[in-house]
Amino acid sequence: MGQAAEVDEEHMIRKQPIDWKDEWYPIEDATYLDFAAHAAIPRVALNAVQASVAAKRRPHIVDDQSFFSVARSLRQTLATLIGASQDDIALTNGAGAGLAMIAYALKWSADDEVIIAGGEFPAHYATWKPMEAREGIKVQITHPQGQFMQAGDLIAAMTPRTRVISVSHVRFDDGSILDASSLAAACKRNGTLLVLDVSQSCGAIPMDVRSLGADFIVCAGYKYLLSPWGTGFLWSKPENVDLLRPGPYNWLSQDVESFARLNYVDPRPARTLSRWDAAEASSIYNFNLTVMEASARFVLNATPALIHDHNQFLINYFFERLPDGYRLASPRLASHRGVFGCIEVGSRSNTESLYQLLRDERFVVALREGKIRVAPHLLNSTQDMDRLLVSLAKVRKGVAHVDH
Repeated sequence: MGQAAEVDEEHMIRKQPIDWKDEWYPIEDATYLDFAAHAAIPRVALNAVQASVAAKRRPHIVDDQSFFSVARSLRQTLATLIGASQDDIALTNGAGAGLAMIAYALKWSADDEVIIAGGEFPAHYATWKPMEAREGIKVQITHPQGQFMQAGDLIAAMTPRTRVISVSHVRFDDGSILDASSLAAACKRNGTLLVLDVSQSCGAIPMDVRSLGADFIVCAGYKYLLSPWGTGFLWSKPENVDLLRPGPYNWLSQDVESFARLNYVDPRPARTLSRWDAAEASSIYNFNLTVMEASARFVLNATPALIHDHNQFLINYFFERLPDGYRLASPRLASHRGVFGCIEVGSRSNTESLYQLLRDERFVVALREGKIRVAPHLLNSTQDMDRLLVSLAKVRKGVAHVDH
């Protein structure tokens, strides 16, 4: 290792983050490094859900004000996390739910195009491909010129007919991060709407919707928002609401403040995006929502900047010490990736065998598209990475030798 690398390494060691492990209940039977798949929920969120359980056990203690308090608090926390107004956020069941809302609500013309990236998370294909038969649009799948998808690849694929580009901010399968602002600027020049999936970045990367420039943002809550499966949100630029067709709306969004005084004469959906809330989502009785509200506040209080730096430190630490015989499957530069990293060894079958060996060693990592994905969080420390590195050096002996 050269002198410059040694200096960088010493600098990294001096900046090693504090230990956050006590913010989670112990995971004693495994080393958990899979936050990009399913987050381990922190103590504060698991404690908070007990209030929701108590409210259901003794529902007479919940007045109308308390009924709506969790959703209001969550919406404001999410707005603060992404630099938005709470009026422009809908509470959904996940990123796929947000994509479906956009697809069904937009006004389409025959021969409109939607561009998605090759190998993109399946929710994008599952949303847009059926719209070909429903609306007469055409889905175009774009592949990168290099190893990783870049904004330029998507910009080059645009035509005057491109109505929507639907893409992830951070790729689930390699961790590469998209230059969203450059893509958004090109979309604006072309009259194209940018739908950005921030499921692998929101909560772990400082984010501001104005600088991202997307027209719509969708997000799953169960990754870096540390929330349960079945949670998420949708954000829209305020001016884009007028582009959406009328449709069924969440009845709780029609300015309901008291169940004793419901409007049966001329109810109107809210002017805010809460009209698109998942039905019956916004209630203290929703256990998932209660956990998400506490988890999102935890993320906000810790700050995405700290989470980003902590996770990047651990991935840099891991990459710098990766034993011989392994190769990176994520961008080496931290500025070109999200907060997790992927590796490979030999052939795809070699990597799959390695994954199984690691699971046998009680390392909870993910296997995605022939790559092993390592996704730590504040729960983790360099000790976890050291244990993984020791196991990689050991199990490498059980993987077929290949030329590099």
